Parts: sequence; C-alpha cells; structure tokens
Amino acid sequence: MAEQGSYVTFPSANKAGPGCGMLFGDPKICPLGLIVIHEWWGMNDQIKTEGAMMAKDGNFTVLVPDYYRGKVADDREEAGHLMAGLDWSGALLDTSAAAEFLKQKGCSEVGVTGFCLGGALSFAAAVKCPQIKASVPFYGIPSPEVADLSKIQIPIQAHFAEKDEFVGFSAPVDYEPLREKLVAAGVKLEFYTYNVSHAFTNHAGPNYDAEATKLSFSRVYAFMKKNLKNE
Repeated sequence: MAEQGSYVTFPSANKAGPGCGMLFGDPKICPLGLIVIHEWWGMNDQIKTEGAMMAKDGNFTVLVPDYYRGKVADDREEAGHLMAGLDWSGALLDTSAAAEFLKQKGCSEVGVTGFCLGGALSFAAAVKCPQIKASVPFYGIPSPEVADLSKIQIPIQAHFAEKDEFVGFSAPVDYEPLREKLVAAGVKLEFYTYNVSHAFTNHAGPNYDAEATKLSFSRVYAFMKKNLKNE
C-alpha cells in the first residue's frame, strides 16, 4: 500500500472537469515539485507507492494525478481500453494544471516523470506544457499527432528497456530513431537503456528489476535537482 498522502483536487481546463490525485510531501520542506504520471493501469496502489517513495527518497513534493478520474484497470484488456479512450489533449491540460497547483502550493519549479502511458505523456508535456521545466519519460513515446518531440525546449532524461516488446510505443525499433531525432533537433538530452523488459520499475509487475529501478531513480533525482531551481 502507498504511504500516507493527501487526496487533492485542482482546477483544470480539461472538459472532463477538475483534476485530482495524490499529494506527497510538503513544499515548505521540499520546494522542488515532481509530477509522477501513472501507467495505463490508472492511479492504483503501485503508482501511489512509487510517488510516495520518490517524494521521500528524492526530497520532492510529488503529485500523482489521476488521469482516468477514479477508474483503475485490473487486467491488460481493461488497461488497453482505458488508455485507448484517453483524451490526450485533456490529459496535457491536466498536467499543466497539476504543475500550477504545485506552484501555488509553494513549489519553486516543477518537473514531470512517468511510466508507460505516463512516459508518453511526460514526453508530450515537454512540448505542450510550459509550466514543466524538466521531463523524465520512462518507456513510452506519444504519437506525432499528440506532440512533435523535435520541438522540445527543456532538458530531457529518457529511460527505455532493451528487451521491450511493445512495438509501436517503446521497443528498441521505436526509441532508437527517437534518440536520433532528439539529438538532431538539439534537445538537451540524457538517454539511458537497460537490459530489462518493459515496465521494469513497476514493483507489482512481472518485469520488475530492482537494480535497474534503483539506478534509474538515482538518475532521476540527480537530473531534477540539476535542472529545477530551488528558490
């Protein structure tokens, strides 16, 4: 189960209405804000636990938005259905709103990270959400219709799995061309791959790899502290 956090709501321009999610940490103690975006499952206990851990270990104030607004998938079929039905433009409005919420709470600057669906949204937010000052996507790439990633103007640290079989979304055949595209566009980029499978940071899933998770998260913490202003 997730460590103690607070359920919060915040205004959003999303036509679905106000955003919501779980807040971990105190901006008065941890002024760096971090949005942690869930996988295609929704805001389940796993992502809440991960958000709480990142807040504690990284010294961030973390907001885990609930992009499905209360819906949580229990199997891959339902998760795929929820992800397919996601309004990506609305989700990006929620991300901007989440960043504004953290800043109003007292965070100095806000970064974003996310996994699977959340990784793709983290990439897109780097283009579409000016409130976001640094982005760390994990194993997820948005479609070109959602965002043109060559237009990214903020620092990016990307994490992918070398054994990822999610072709069309996060497999090596997808992320290698993306890396070349970002480098060619002059994006300020750190790009890491690991000899593991998709969703390797999900401690509740079959592909969890503790060593790769520890290493990747240490990189996330250092990257955010380097690129977010603590003032």
